[in-house]
Amino acid sequence: MITSLNPKITVLMPVYNCELYIKETIDSILDQTFTDFEFLIIDDASTDKTIDIIKAYNDSRIKLIVKPFNTGYTNSLNHGLKIAKGEYIARMDGDDISIVERFEKQVKLLDENIDVAVCGTLFNIIGTSNTVVVPQNHEDIKLGMLKKCCLGHPTVMIRKSYLEKFALNYDVTKEPAEDYDLWTRLLPMAKLHNLQEVLLSYRVHTSQVSQKRNIQQRDIALEIKVNLLNNLNFEKKNESQDLLRKIILNEEIFSFKEMEQFQYLKNNLLKANLKPFFDKEGFEKYLLDIQYHLFNGYFLRRDRYSPSIYFQYQKIKTEWKSQLLPIDEFKLAVKSLIFYSK
Repeated sequence: MITSLNPKITVLMPVYNCELYIKETIDSILDQTFTDFEFLIIDDASTDKTIDIIKAYNDSRIKLIVKPFNTGYTNSLNHGLKIAKGEYIARMDGDDISIVERFEKQVKLLDENIDVAVCGTLFNIIGTSNTVVVPQNHEDIKLGMLKKCCLGHPTVMIRKSYLEKFALNYDVTKEPAEDYDLWTRLLPMAKLHNLQEVLLSYRVHTSQVSQKRNIQQRDIALEIKVNLLNNLNFEKKNESQDLLRKIILNEEIFSFKEMEQFQYLKNNLLKANLKPFFDKEGFEKYLLDIQYHLFNGYFLRRDRYSPSIYFQYQKIKTEWKSQLLPIDEFKLAVKSLIFYSK
């Protein structure tokens, strides 16, 4: 197969020590029903047989770049974006498997929808019966991004012109959530879409970067979610930013003062979204869900109770127009009166 000078797609695949899976991965790309692509494989100084396996292929579409030193996954991605010749960039990882019609279906979607910058797909987990379902349309993806990344990175096909137009690439400091960060920076400028078909099989194993750096990934994802909310034009004091982080993390105990601050913050966020960045109904539900968890967490999942807690409940119940179930309200009253503690 001969690569055209101006291929429709650049398949961008960074690899590092993928000898166990790389052949099955490469075969899944070379077997695609859509064949007009260059296959850019960037090896990050592998120490196993990955390079030998790649070099055994005789297909002119494969362009292997071997880095002399290991400089990281995100560095490889950005280098690939810089030299890619394709109109579209199809992401791939060296241990996953693309379904044969993946490129054909993604190209069709992008060709027919010029306002869509990124097209992902559903994907399944190799060795399980699990399918990862992600929202389809742009508005649902945007809301979903407030909770987690809603695009499977190795499933995406990206319209390169949007990255060039807005001078976007992957942020090395956001690894291993560099993709989540890129999508949320692109959200205000272009549409994202997920085909509702399983077009990739994703491999989970303990040597993956995301498995090794879970805490770092969580902390970076927290900042990404805060930055996404900051697209709204509300007053961004340090106090409100700290409260946003604490609410999103949802792992800390809140003070009563912070409970009161949340209601003020919630109202500001709703006002800032009147000219909607997020779908109005969906965003209000997102904030009400947070309110529900704060409300129940503060009054039901405490280690200590006193009469002041019950009086706080009465105050918040009126201001938030929320209340516990009758049985839970009764238990709260009893625990507060007897100064209950675990």
